[in-house]
Formats: sequence, structure tokens, C-alpha cells
Amino acid sequence: MNYECGCDPKLKIHCENVSKTFIQKGNQQVPVIRDVSLDVMENEFLVVCGPGQCGKSTLLKIIAGLEIPDTGFVTLDGQPITGPGPDRGMVFQSYMLFAWKTVRDNVELGLKLRNIPANERHEIAQHYINMVGLQGFENHYPHQLSGGMKQRVGIARAYANAPTVMLLDEPFGQLDAQTRMFMQKETARIWEQEKRTVIFVTNNIDEALFLADRIVLMEGKLPGTVKTEYVVDLPRPRDHISEALLRLRKEITDNTELVL
Repeated sequence: MNYECGCDPKLKIHCENVSKTFIQKGNQQVPVIRDVSLDVMENEFLVVCGPGQCGKSTLLKIIAGLEIPDTGFVTLDGQPITGPGPDRGMVFQSYMLFAWKTVRDNVELGLKLRNIPANERHEIAQHYINMVGLQGFENHYPHQLSGGMKQRVGIARAYANAPTVMLLDEPFGQLDAQTRMFMQKETARIWEQEKRTVIFVTNNIDEALFLADRIVLMEGKLPGTVKTEYVVDLPRPRDHISEALLRLRKEITDNTELVL
């Protein structure tokens, strides 16, 4: 995202000095993140990148309202986040689908819980099933789908609830390399088609560079803190082997230890 274009991007999410410590067996305290401050702009695709066990998923769960910070606070559109809400859609690394429900039923789940009439539910669900390229699979069950298809169901379900913020926690970590690259392209396409503020967590630098407007790089140890940020001001669709991308890849790689 070009912050020097003269535009005035709207602040969507603000994290102020957020810290979180977990208590393990024997009352052992494990500080997970410490003093994380971060701003995310409306419709920005932000990637939080860092190796495993650096607190990035915990930060995402705090933004989702699934965890409460010990100190600091998070706001969405200026209002404090105190728990989960329909304004945030979450996609996890595990597929989180109901095995006994069809693709359509899984996508419609949130709409049904909100008592949306059946005809309207079907129309909304079909729009997002089409968007993620699963038309023709509406009546299939999760066991009949590949890993990439299951994750697309999860993305469609999250979008169907009309959140203003999408939170994705290493959603392609279980996929093979070829499927992962395909899903990266699909994610970029969907974001271009249906703009949302996106916060995407990954430990993969190539994935971060392919997707992000801006990369927030976390320290590679606990407690997690923000080490630095990189604006990825490159045109889309991106080429993994473009000279500009490879230069930025080297700069980020030299500044951290990541799973490439």
C-alpha cells in the first residue's frame, strides 16, 4: 500500500501496547507477546510474518476477540474489542468444517445462526461458493474434498457473514507446495474482487511477499514483539521471481530467521 500517494487511508484496527502471558502447569508464566503496537488501515492486506512460536497467532486471536490481552487494548473502528463479533471473520489452519454438513450448509452456517431467511441464505452462500470456485460442489461433504477445497469452503463461510475484517491464521500450512501456491493466487484474486481489511499470519516469507501490502516482521523468540515493517509496493499479480520481489526477499531474510 502506497502511503505516499496523498490519500488518507482510514484506520481500521489499532493495537496499543498489547501484552499476553499464559500460565502453564505448575503456575509457570510464559510471556507470549509484549508491548505490540500496530495500526491496520481499511482494505489493507497486512501480513504478520515470523517463525513458529513468536506470538503471531496469539496476536491474531486477540484481534479476533478469542483472547483478552493482559495489558494494552485493541480497537476496531475506534471501538474496543472485548470479544468475538460478526465484524471479524476467522479462517484457521485446520479446516474447521462440520463433517456431516454439505459445502452449502457449511457456508450457510453463520447466516442460519443469524436467522437469515432460507432463500436469502442460499443466494448469499451461492455467491461466495462461486467466488471461491466451488460451483458444482455445493452438495459435497468435506470428506469428498481436497485440502485446498476445504480451505476454500472456510474462506467462503467467513466472507458470507459479511465481516469488515478477515483474519487468516496460517490457513495454507497443511497444504502441499503446489496447492499452497494456487491458494495464494486465489486469496489475492478474492481480495481484489471483494475488498476487505485482511490480517494474514504466516511463517513463509514468499507467501508474505506475494500477498501483502505491508509485512509486519515479528522477533523470532518469545515474548513476541514487532521487529520491523516492510511496505510491499509492487504491482499485482506478482511474480515470485521478479527482480524487485527477490531484492525485498533478501532484505527480509537477512533480517530474520524464517521458514522459507
